[in-house]
Amino acid sequence: MFFETMFTWMFKIALIILICSGLLVANIYFEVNFPKVNRVNLDSGKIPPGSKLSILQITDFHNWHPTDRHQKLLRDIRQLKPDLIVITGDLVDRKTVNFDNVFYLARELVKINPHTYFVCGNHEWANRKSQVFLSGLKNCGVIVLNNGHEVWSNTQLAINICGVDDPSTGRANLDKATKGINTEFLTVLLAHAPAIVKKPSITQADLVLCGHTHGGQIRLPFAGAVIAPGQGLFPAYDKGIYQIGPHTTLYIDSGLGTGVMPVRFLNRSQVSFITITGK
Repeated sequence: MFFETMFTWMFKIALIILICSGLLVANIYFEVNFPKVNRVNLDSGKIPPGSKLSILQITDFHNWHPTDRHQKLLRDIRQLKPDLIVITGDLVDRKTVNFDNVFYLARELVKINPHTYFVCGNHEWANRKSQVFLSGLKNCGVIVLNNGHEVWSNTQLAINICGVDDPSTGRANLDKATKGINTEFLTVLLAHAPAIVKKPSITQADLVLCGHTHGGQIRLPFAGAVIAPGQGLFPAYDKGIYQIGPHTTLYIDSGLGTGVMPVRFLNRSQVSFITITGK
């Protein structure tokens, strides 16, 4: 009788563990493979009252290969009709040798909006075919802003769109990227890694858009990201909005792809739709 009872309890415990493991695997698969659109609302005194600027941010794509050739993601972006599309690095992986997948995405993004901007991440520079990739990306119509800037405008407003090369590999030159900008315009800075906020001249930027952290990939309730590259355990900057100065806001998107381990937990893959309203 005792052994029968023990066997029954062991069977129940094993069944519970099996069910929980199955649910965990299913959840991880969902979070990795079914991205969402994260909506972010900000305001700025440098935008005329009543006007709006919308930016679609894609980061840490890592040559992601969904089965539908990105069609759902592209449909979502078309429906949003962003004023700008920005890609904040790691579009490819360090081991990517065939760029057809990312070039297809790039061409489709440019069709949606020709104002599509890109800055390099650490994986672009670690890839042995980085120059081939950058040349191809430009041929797709993407505007590469590595330590440079442009002015974007419509009938209502004008903004500085600046980009630095990858901060995590020491290639960022923020002074060069912002040299000569009109400081009366809203300045949006694209940088792959949030390490850029350590630069003294970061105050030139009103809004800094980054990736690199993947949101930690694995997050814990209340504690947030467990680890992030370049920051170690329980990083200070992992995901979301941070006020890093009186007039400078940092936003970190957790991205679409994954690192070495194709795992996400409490951290669904995403793109961000950022709306800035004049105040």
